[in-house]
Amino acid sequence: MLIRSYSPSDAGAVNATALAAFAQYRGVYSDWDVLERGVGSMASLSDTGEILLADADGAVVGAVAYIGPRQSPRADFFEPDWPIIRMLVVDPAARGRGIGRALTQACLERARRDRAEVIALHTSPAMEVALALYLNMGFKLLRRVPDRFGVPYAVYVKPLA
Repeated sequence: MLIRSYSPSDAGAVNATALAAFAQYRGVYSDWDVLERGVGSMASLSDTGEILLADADGAVVGAVAYIGPRQSPRADFFEPDWPIIRMLVVDPAARGRGIGRALTQACLERARRDRAEVIALHTSPAMEVALALYLNMGFKLLRRVPDRFGVPYAVYVKPLA
């Protein structure tokens, strides 16, 4: 598996991977149609930050967006100086191979490159595997934020110093 940067020709594969990764939450979110449209346009995050891909034999099997310090738009519950991890997704057929950890690690490396003191993300207890990964990697709960489509969310941060 190779972690590489996104190119516009990857847009379809990124969006399809995001949709496949989120499909398990279809009955969890109160307005699935709205959420699905957002998830299905994950490639548009390249307008705001860097999308990193996990590539296995030429196929996209995972993706994440890294939003650097002071890049926007960003939710107001994130400090402007914090880099943010957004939409970590792994194709269900490729799970259990360390792809999520490798993509998260790539974001941590970019945050250190950007001389950030902390990196942040928001996630939900509904995303059990992702939340366990983040906690295992040293992220700590900072505060709850407004629910998204009836699902609780919170901000987690990891000091980088």
